[in-house]
Amino acid sequence: MCGIAGVVEPCNSEPQISMDILKRMSDIISHRGPDDEGHYISKDNRCGFAFRRLSIIDLSAAGHQPMSTSDGRFTIVFNGEIYNHEELREEFITKGIPYNSKTDTETILNGYREHGADFLNRMIGMWDLAIWDDEKKELFCARDRVGIKPLYYSYQHGRFIFGSEIKSILQHPSMRAEMNLEELPNYMCFSMTSEHETMFKGIHKLPAGHFLRLNNRGDITIQRYWSPMPDNYSPTQQSTAEIQDEIMRLLRQAVKARMMSDVPFGVFLSGGIDSSVNVALMAELMDRPVDTFTVGFKELQKYNELEYARKINGIFNTNHHEILIDHNDALPLLEKMAWHEDEPNGDPVCIPLYFLSKLTRDRGTTVIQVGEGSDEQFVGYPWMMREWKFYNKQWKWFRAMPRFMQAAMYKTAKPFFQMTGNYLALDYVRRAAEGNELYWGGGVDITPSHLEVLLSKEHSSLRDIPSQLPQRIHQEARRRSPNGDYIQHIAFYELSHRLPELLLMRVDKMTMAHSLEARVPFLDHRLIEYTMSIPWQKKIQNGTETKVLLKKAVESILPKEIIYRKKQGFAAPVSEWFKNEWYIYAKNEILQSSFMKTGVLTPFGVEHMFYLHKSGKKNMGKTLYTLLNLALWHKQYIG
Repeated sequence: MCGIAGVVEPCNSEPQISMDILKRMSDIISHRGPDDEGHYISKDNRCGFAFRRLSIIDLSAAGHQPMSTSDGRFTIVFNGEIYNHEELREEFITKGIPYNSKTDTETILNGYREHGADFLNRMIGMWDLAIWDDEKKELFCARDRVGIKPLYYSYQHGRFIFGSEIKSILQHPSMRAEMNLEELPNYMCFSMTSEHETMFKGIHKLPAGHFLRLNNRGDITIQRYWSPMPDNYSPTQQSTAEIQDEIMRLLRQAVKARMMSDVPFGVFLSGGIDSSVNVALMAELMDRPVDTFTVGFKELQKYNELEYARKINGIFNTNHHEILIDHNDALPLLEKMAWHEDEPNGDPVCIPLYFLSKLTRDRGTTVIQVGEGSDEQFVGYPWMMREWKFYNKQWKWFRAMPRFMQAAMYKTAKPFFQMTGNYLALDYVRRAAEGNELYWGGGVDITPSHLEVLLSKEHSSLRDIPSQLPQRIHQEARRRSPNGDYIQHIAFYELSHRLPELLLMRVDKMTMAHSLEARVPFLDHRLIEYTMSIPWQKKIQNGTETKVLLKKAVESILPKEIIYRKKQGFAAPVSEWFKNEWYIYAKNEILQSSFMKTGVLTPFGVEHMFYLHKSGKKNMGKTLYTLLNLALWHKQYIG
């Protein structure tokens, strides 16, 4: 895992690329790659690349980047891992293509030279990469299928600037950090920005499963090369037993592939089913104990899963490591985490992840397996089941009502729900009354109904922005799979937005803050393609139990007390901290912040949330964390 950055000026008469600029862009992300650095400037000064290396495969100097083909035509900077690179390498060697290293980077370079963008479809792994074609004067960038690795860019005044982190882009003297007001309501509603924009004006994301070309005339084209949803949905006809067997085959394949490493590797272990599956399958393939790492909380035991992590440790005899934290440990690091996040991430899980990543790296481990991506595929989140049921009953009934009756119900319900702070329930009525999509995912926090109260009059129009995102994603789902079932569309929504832009970004930023590479077996694209072909009748059995297919599939490798225990989820006790130890700090930090001085939000609306939370009338802990994270980000980057 590494960090990449670069500048391309395809048609400016006097390109302004310098080694000093590239060095600043790479130095600020040295945490992503402490082992080596490299820089490249093309002879015509139109392209410059910067690179920081975290050595995982081929630890020798032969893995140095930027890396060029022998003729100098193609030059690459690459962040990630290609797990099938040895198979691809053998194929190229058979064709007479010489190799100078044992790296996957060189295989990508040869693959692009031979097959162009089509080579992405043959790669198994995770990546953000950029390749310069010095003959065509063309830049090619790509982000992996699921979005495990981020790629940001800005294109202004004929200058294209990109990086694995936004802070690299901001090092360019032409860039100025400004808040993107259009993305603010998306962050407040979903705890993250959209799949193609950021909280910085003029800085964009390359969406997951997309590549980008910048030609010598300065024209940009962005194209999707992979989707979790097939264009022509054809549900598998396999029996439940056959499906379970195939799930296990694909999981074993995914875990084995992600054990490719020339450095020590281990597993983040929560004690839940996903991380425990990683441990069990790794243990099958290893002749030494699996290194496992767990985080817990010193005082608030209800947030701990230490008991179950220790059970897995005992069953598989792992080399187990734990760290316990509390509010005193977390508070001094909030601003540092906001800096590492690049743009605000409203998920409090960033806190334990930060400490867990530090523990892992301090113990000498460089590569870690994580459990993200399972719930999205196997209906593992309770809200997925809840909204699927709601969609098939109350939602269809409500949407069938005349529009004037829907509007009247919303108008009647609005004052009561606002008074009690029950904005999520109110927003379901609003979505129906205004013709919005039902399913907005599990990340919904400050709803448009709540934004009406929080936004100042001058910025009240921002309230309507969040509804555009689910509308766009659901339309894409229906276009790609008009015959797909609603559970499939729900999974597509989660895989398209919350997973890549919130969950995977918290993993990427918190692990890389400590020079730690995270790998995600459940997000092997072959497993995703298969699970997306499973009809809802197989995924939801008896209409009550979540994740039933996966649970049945892993009964042969895990004890039932782990598989069938009540889902707890990886969480941080910010609700308790905001009510007690963090109350004064958070209230002052938010209300006196440079962000509040912009006048976008009303102080009364924010103070009301603190009142509801402190009084115990409404748990606003997650919402307050969203605002605190925003305030700290604004302080760090905008000022």
